Amino acid sequence: MIEKRWITRPVDQEQVLALAESMALSPITAKVLWGRGVTDPGQARSWLTDSGGNGHDPFLLPDMEKCVDRLQQAIHQRERMCFYGDYDVDGISATSLHWSFFGKMGAQAEVYIPHRQEEGYGLNEGAIRKLADRHVSVMVTADCGTTSPREIALARRLGIDVIVMDHHQFQGNAPEPFAFLNPYRPDSLYPFQGLCSGGLAYKMAEAYSMKYGQPDVSPKDYLDLVALSSVADVVPLRDENRSFVRDGLRLMTEGTRCGIRALKQVLGITDRCSASTIGFRLAPVINAAGRLAHADLSVRLLTSESDAEALLIAQKLEQLNRQRREIEQDIFEEAKACVEEGEESPVIVVGKRGWHMGVVGIVASRLVERYHRPAVVVAFDQEGVGKGSARSVPGFNVFEALAQCQEYLLGFGGHPAAAGLTVSSQAFSSLQEKMAEVATDTLSAESKLPILEIDAEVHLSEVTPRLLRELDQLNPFGMGNPEPTLSVSGVTVLEKKIVGENHLKLVVRQNGSVPVECIGFRMGEWLAQINGVGQLFDVAFMPEFNRWKGYDRVQLRMRDVRMSRGV
Repeated sequence: MIEKRWITRPVDQEQVLALAESMALSPITAKVLWGRGVTDPGQARSWLTDSGGNGHDPFLLPDMEKCVDRLQQAIHQRERMCFYGDYDVDGISATSLHWSFFGKMGAQAEVYIPHRQEEGYGLNEGAIRKLADRHVSVMVTADCGTTSPREIALARRLGIDVIVMDHHQFQGNAPEPFAFLNPYRPDSLYPFQGLCSGGLAYKMAEAYSMKYGQPDVSPKDYLDLVALSSVADVVPLRDENRSFVRDGLRLMTEGTRCGIRALKQVLGITDRCSASTIGFRLAPVINAAGRLAHADLSVRLLTSESDAEALLIAQKLEQLNRQRREIEQDIFEEAKACVEEGEESPVIVVGKRGWHMGVVGIVASRLVERYHRPAVVVAFDQEGVGKGSARSVPGFNVFEALAQCQEYLLGFGGHPAAAGLTVSSQAFSSLQEKMAEVATDTLSAESKLPILEIDAEVHLSEVTPRLLRELDQLNPFGMGNPEPTLSVSGVTVLEKKIVGENHLKLVVRQNGSVPVECIGFRMGEWLAQINGVGQLFDVAFMPEFNRWKGYDRVQLRMRDVRMSRGV
């Protein structure tokens, strides 16, 4: 267990109370809003009730008009098109949106998603030659292409106009496709850089509709796919992403898409869909195809118009996800042993021949969660070529760190918080040393301790159903708008036990309050620390409803427990 630094977000108490009074809100909800920069009633009303308007003009993205004009030409002249996507949820959802929307516009199109194990990430020469042989003349990428100048040049020589639609950052020279849609382009006038590829696909469909669209086909019908992309790719749920996800979750709850409806049935999801529904239930299953089989299975799910077909695909994906969990756990245990047996380092860089490359990203995330250090996990094949994933902690830009190590890499790309890389087994030890050197120079002492941000300290008696309903209006939660975390000091533990798969369950009371149940997922190791007779504890938690026998009861979903620092 790593001790966390609890930091309560600073607020102006007088203005918080004024906001609470003007909006008829609890002061606790007003503090949560204030901590997110929502400081006046107009902003608060938008966060709590509005959908966020129509968003920004898609033609502010460089090359957008050039892009939709070329697509219209291809559709009108019945050219063969290809929508080429990445094998994660963002690429799958964006590709599904492209194929469905432009298919209804009359596009003669196919989908191509590379096989993770056999082809790897992004554009590759073999795929481009296959598409050229099939007389494809226009290719639109989703979530890839920014780091593929050589492959784009090949496509151009073979007569394929490539439209790169991607949100990955890039260093040095940008690729030179026919059109390049990327919010990180330095010449972009678009006011928001936080779009994922699903969001960019929506803006492309929106732009096409504005100039060439049909009245009976609306891009808004695809916002469920944008919500999938945005939550799964952990982009900030602010600006127009917030309205995309809010409206998309409404479509998912209503079950307007055949494939989503089938997947909810297989997973037993009957309640309202939230960002957590995507992040913890739907996205892992959709991702499973690309990790263990082929991601086109998930595209088929999201574009199917047959209930029977969609149900069969959803069942197959759930089977793959169960296999994925077993493989992931085995590799995590091996990676954890490597960390604990190796020398102390500010960054984790582990790799092994035989690990499944489809789960290294998840394992890296779990290592970061456990050790609060940047983590790189690499799976090597029999030829000694390793494909890996990197995940980071606040204050450490893993993309820039890999850029400083590129002399030891065969390739890399990604974001400040997550990246992918290719490395040979011969260069792996040099990569470990260089990453440790970069992390030593970059990570401060404070950044080596995880920070737990607290929105407000409360008394247990204030955690009421009314408060939970107010906080629920701040949905959707995610990056840039995390679930509200509250804290309570000086509680007495009345009951404690382990339930399920190493989950900690407590019953606590504060100063004579009614007893309240707490659940801490994967927090079973905390049990031994909660053993002092008469000892008081502080609990950081996210309040939620727990439905039991038809009734909703308040429950605290714990994030941390510590001996009380005083009441």
